[in-house]
Amino acid sequence: MNNKIINSKRFITWPIIINGLTISRILIGLPIIISLKSGNNYIFILLILIAGLTDFLDGYFARKYDHKSAFGAKLDPLADKILLIGPMIWLVHEDLVPLWTIWLIISRELLITSWRSDKTSGAPASIQGKYKTTFQFTSIILLLWPKSWGTDYILYIINTIGYISFWIALFLTLSSAIKYVFNQKEAHQN
Repeated sequence: MNNKIINSKRFITWPIIINGLTISRILIGLPIIISLKSGNNYIFILLILIAGLTDFLDGYFARKYDHKSAFGAKLDPLADKILLIGPMIWLVHEDLVPLWTIWLIISRELLITSWRSDKTSGAPASIQGKYKTTFQFTSIILLLWPKSWGTDYILYIINTIGYISFWIALFLTLSSAIKYVFNQKEAHQN
């Protein structure tokens, strides 16, 4: 009996755990949209925080146990896009941000993701890209903060920090895209 338990543990390896965390972020995307559509911002906040935690943990475990892979490097940014695009569109639906800003963000994400997918290594995200994603997560959470979780003044502060985070995320989105385009141009000239 102990041999079966020991042998079954071999199937659960760090790469499986790391990729499982990334895939879970993709799967959480739909319940997030459903919670927003049903007006249940409490569930939305819980799910987006869980997704943010899985984003942190898959990267942490990959670095700690040196299990970086091309598959993970390609899947991780894709999971972020799948997870964040729905709530970003919801920000427009709620008239919290202008449509053109979300169009720019989504266009940039599709462009860079398609270029990065051609790389055999998966082209891991830059530090600026990681900050961009962090500010996107933060802005979405703070802009969609449940109204019953604070006084009007507290909500005003939370939403203001959310707006500032959103515009920082937009700036990082555009500046990282420009940097990436110039790096691609230099790589093709060499």
